[in-house]
Amino acid sequence: MKIPQHIAIILDGNGRWAKSKGMPRNYGHAQGSKNVERICEDAYRMGVKYLTVYAFSTENWNRPEDEVAALMKLLRNYMKTCLKTAAKNDMKIRVIGDITRLDEDIQSRILELEDATRDNGGLNFQIAINYGSRDEIVRAVRKIAAEAACGKISDSEIDEACIERYLDTYDIPDPDLLIRTSGEKRLSNYLLWQLAYTEFYFTDVLWPDFTKEELMKAIEYYNTRDRRYGGVKEEQDV
Repeated sequence: MKIPQHIAIILDGNGRWAKSKGMPRNYGHAQGSKNVERICEDAYRMGVKYLTVYAFSTENWNRPEDEVAALMKLLRNYMKTCLKTAAKNDMKIRVIGDITRLDEDIQSRILELEDATRDNGGLNFQIAINYGSRDEIVRAVRKIAAEAACGKISDSEIDEACIERYLDTYDIPDPDLLIRTSGEKRLSNYLLWQLAYTEFYFTDVLWPDFTKEELMKAIEYYNTRDRRYGGVKEEQDV
């Protein structure tokens, strides 16, 4: 069986999961956060090298104020537990997205987490926080325009490889497989550039109920796809 090198996940259904159990949405987010840790371990044991999860989008600021506040509190707590988990499992953590809108203490914790895990050799774990793909591309274009204006980049040098160097995911391979839970079938402004040749797997399972077995189902589906064409290089058997 071929194991995808990089899996991206849209963690969807936390609120609905909580509602189905008569609990507040914030409870669902907390349980979903715990499940991220479990899936990180499962994915790495299966041979996945990169895992990228959509934790908080640029559009999530439009949610009710109390829910956003609860998510920020959860994020603060998660940064602490993630540091312990990373040390335990030798994970390398990287946050993608525009963190400048986050409170300064969260920004500091993110930078500390990235620095502390920079040399770890296990799973490469990317967390998308205040991330939106269109925003990412706009920020990249602005950086390129600034470099061009001062003569550091010429027009002829602006190609796909050049643009990729200015994206949040620079030096990270594009995802081989995208998983979205809860039955929704849209990208929600997630990794639009990077998903150009990615296989998509949609499941009705709500994120807190997504298990190692469900992850294996997604990988089995991935193995039914012919990856030799459409600009995709054939992977090596694991």
